[in-house]
Amino acid sequence: MAGKIEPYKDLVVWQQAMDLAAAVYEATRAWPRDEIYGLTAQARRAASSVPANIAEDFGRENRGSYQQFLRIAQGSLKELETHLLISQRVGIAGEGSVRPLLQLSESIGKLLRLLIRKLSAG
Repeated sequence: MAGKIEPYKDLVVWQQAMDLAAAVYEATRAWPRDEIYGLTAQARRAASSVPANIAEDFGRENRGSYQQFLRIAQGSLKELETHLLISQRVGIAGEGSVRPLLQLSESIGKLLRLLIRKLSAG
């Protein structure tokens, strides 16, 4: 059954994206209050956008449209990675707090690419 779309809550990529979003919210609680409307808000918005875009358009059963939302999720993931790297560069977050978030982000990126390929094949 190549290309069969499973319920999005059953997708490991969605589950990991939810874990990443929660971890980003937790990590950014320690960031300076003066960044609440800057880097903190941007990182949180990008992180929550990843699972939201994986879920969005899921039920419409239109593969091409769903693939587009998965690509948007990929873009949000890269945006989040950039915000995390900036936070590290400017001294808001340490490498120890950023590294596991980037590792989870990398795993999610691989899963997104695999899911897009699976949908393209089916």
